[in-house]
Amino acid sequence: MTFQTRPGFNSGKLLLAATLSALLFACSNDEPAAPQSAAEPAQDAAPAVTETAQRPVNAARITSAAGNTSDWLTHGRTYSEQRNSPLDQINRTTVTDLGLAWDFELDTDRGQEATPLVIDGVIYFTSAWSKAFALDARTGEELWRFDPQVPGSKAVDACCDVVNRGMAAWGDKVYFGALDGRLIALDRETGRQVWSTMTVDPEKRYTITGAPRIVDGKVIIGNGGGELGVRGYVTAYDAETGDQVWRFYTVPGNPAEGFESDAMEMAAETWAGEWWRLGGGGTVWDSMAYDPELDLLYIGVGNGSPWNHHIRSNGEGDNLFLSSIVALRASTGEYVWHFQTTPAESWDYTATQHMILADMEIDGRMRQVIMQAPKNGFFYVIDRTTGEFISGNNYVEINWASGLDAVTGRPIEAEIVRYERDPAVVIPGPLGGHNWYPMSYDPQTNLVFLPTQNTSYVYSNPAEFAEQEVGWNLGLDAAPGPTVNPQDEARMLELPASQLVAWDPVAQAARWAVDYSVFGNSGLLSTGGGLVFQGSADGFFHAYRTDNGERLWSFEVGDAILGGPVTYELDGEQYVLALAGQGGAIPMTMGLLSGNYPRQRNGRLMAFKLNADGQLPDISMTPLQPLDLTGISSEGNPDVGAVLYGAYCSVCHGPVGLSSGPLPDLRHSPMLLSQEAFHGIVLEGNLLSRGMPGFAADIGAAEVESVRAYLLQLAAAVGN
Repeated sequence: MTFQTRPGFNSGKLLLAATLSALLFACSNDEPAAPQSAAEPAQDAAPAVTETAQRPVNAARITSAAGNTSDWLTHGRTYSEQRNSPLDQINRTTVTDLGLAWDFELDTDRGQEATPLVIDGVIYFTSAWSKAFALDARTGEELWRFDPQVPGSKAVDACCDVVNRGMAAWGDKVYFGALDGRLIALDRETGRQVWSTMTVDPEKRYTITGAPRIVDGKVIIGNGGGELGVRGYVTAYDAETGDQVWRFYTVPGNPAEGFESDAMEMAAETWAGEWWRLGGGGTVWDSMAYDPELDLLYIGVGNGSPWNHHIRSNGEGDNLFLSSIVALRASTGEYVWHFQTTPAESWDYTATQHMILADMEIDGRMRQVIMQAPKNGFFYVIDRTTGEFISGNNYVEINWASGLDAVTGRPIEAEIVRYERDPAVVIPGPLGGHNWYPMSYDPQTNLVFLPTQNTSYVYSNPAEFAEQEVGWNLGLDAAPGPTVNPQDEARMLELPASQLVAWDPVAQAARWAVDYSVFGNSGLLSTGGGLVFQGSADGFFHAYRTDNGERLWSFEVGDAILGGPVTYELDGEQYVLALAGQGGAIPMTMGLLSGNYPRQRNGRLMAFKLNADGQLPDISMTPLQPLDLTGISSEGNPDVGAVLYGAYCSVCHGPVGLSSGPLPDLRHSPMLLSQEAFHGIVLEGNLLSRGMPGFAADIGAAEVESVRAYLLQLAAAVGN
């Protein structure tokens, strides 16, 4: 059964065990309801009334948010995205008395990546499948919920789970992007839809998972789909009407059709071939920041489409504005400057990772800087007024570059990394040294707290490239053969899976680090109490000292925390919020290496405060049982199936059939026992409503049977 809360019903008061999810061969364990029209989404009735009067959110409130300890008004708490709060009631002395005040169970076991907002005593947040919620910040009581009824079939276009990273607020409304490309405005008090606008071409494979930002009454939103042949852009909409105000494309289109701006004409000079035919990529799927004094909006731009620079642009040109920080005039969308972190990107080295604005003394002078640790493994400090490179250094182990040019910041590439001729083991891999998980900057210590990971990947040029209608178009060989740098692979095994790193941005060096044995740990929150909070993928919530990394407190959640925690103060008490729910790219693509295990539980939002003694439900885990393969056989070729699985299936279901958390472990799927059922799903798309597409446009029945033979081989190994 699926437990669903209703207005006035506090799930934190119930000790319900989550029931077992059906073990199905699909890209979703939970299926959204049948889609309704965008004008009539599912929403609950009038909400309960909170004790705190709601005031409009405006520029004055957001620009003064640094001194407001009662609210968390915007995604990074302030426009500078520092994710630091001056609250200090919970501090190094009192944190041992921190306990669970309440928890709110969600209706899905898919990934939870949102950063909640807290405004006038109400928590606003989004969940998987782009659902929106409002809770009483004191009690966790549900006030309203809104379901935009995203079709389950849209999951196939989401590279990294059906997640959503949060809302924005302005006036009396809250705003969020839906997975299917809609930008939706809700009445903050009632949860009723005010307007909805489609921000993308629905015929193309765009998605939205990132949180919007709002500047002077303009709601700014990007999109995703860089692996699926789209062209990236960011758009501003009028917060009252939903009308488009401006749009900035991040990569040029077909020159024969003209350029939208001088910036696109300039960018086109850095491309070659017919790049526009496969979209070009460059989606703005997550990070943004804003400086109100400069009226500059900073956007982080993603990878190329395809990844392979040799295929995408004939191996020529830097391909602006891929993998770049771009500064735009927020009022008009006009290009101001850019800094490209990875020219001629070919490894999924996005620059969409969290960006932080700060003012700090460097070499004897105060500098207005923007800081970022993108996937490529380097930490950058850039002048945010001009885009000038100030400094940079690698924050994780890398082998793709020997360093950065001291003047320009351009990476000094190693010879091994361009894989046109030979496979290359590249460090970091496409999951990056740091992914989307937000950092935190503590002005007291002048340290950036950074969730890092040590990853690698074997990149290989395909013998020939054919565009796929359903699968990803990366331009890579799915079976590149043996690695060519075994010493690098051995080195990776010596490193911790991931770390919490305290990074000194002036010295460009780590001051301390905490090792983890799992991948995919959460974003970060630092506070005036001298603490930094982080959730871990193996199911704990931790508090560390900001000055030396000593762990002072832990709470067992039993599920991964992914997004950044937030903190607020009500009635003289400080609360810390954490949203739990394993999912996203890492557990899907790395299986049990993410630290997760077969999970039969829904996500939940948890609030902690001093001297609270709440308990989470005791959720027992049922181990997956081996399939009974007696009398089961296949005429397929498992060796061929392994290659096909790597090309079409592994991105969702993990290597060697081993996913974790929200997606089925295919080695245990009963669908393997029936050739008819398996082919109906994989070939014909019988579970499309759950996000599992049919691949008939790309492969045939014999190839599907080889995939089944490969998975049966893996299933047999589990039983031995």
